[in-house]
Amino acid sequence: MKKNLLIAVLMTITTTILLGIIYPLVVTALAQVLFHEKANGQLIQKNGDLIGSRLIGQPFVSDKYFHSRPSAAGNGYDAANSSGSNLGPTNQKLIDRIKSDTATAQADNPNTPVPIDLVTTSGSGLDPDITPAAALFQIPRIARVHDLSEDQVRALVQSHILQRQFAILGEPRVNVLQLNLALDEKTAK
Repeated sequence: MKKNLLIAVLMTITTTILLGIIYPLVVTALAQVLFHEKANGQLIQKNGDLIGSRLIGQPFVSDKYFHSRPSAAGNGYDAANSSGSNLGPTNQKLIDRIKSDTATAQADNPNTPVPIDLVTTSGSGLDPDITPAAALFQIPRIARVHDLSEDQVRALVQSHILQRQFAILGEPRVNVLQLNLALDEKTAK
């Protein structure tokens, strides 16, 4: 009995040290060496200041920027409260919000169907990407605000479309933060 108890305690201590301390440290060290940028959240800095991450969306409400998807995470893009709204398709609150968001988007670009991702939230509420259609939909507003031609803005959007991974995984997408940073660079000149 004492022998079995001693073996159980020693195995618990051994596996705790091995799997709870050594293994996580080795994996963290390997990630830092092999995938440093990815292991640290793919953070984006500008002039030495941290401005965001490629992986977590953030709100852009100014007319001079491309807008992200709406967020249901907390008060919007709150990583501590990542989730969808859990509102069903017949929920009046969801229907009213989508109608309001659609009307707002239509005001910027009348007589053009609004891409669904500009009025619906993602499952996490933190999606950093929009569809190419959502980015293209916003071109007239961006061109007007920045006094650029629509072709100039369209070329910028086209250059930021990320294709499917390995040609089959996911959908084409545009990272809103990276697109807005490129827009800032283009209009700063």
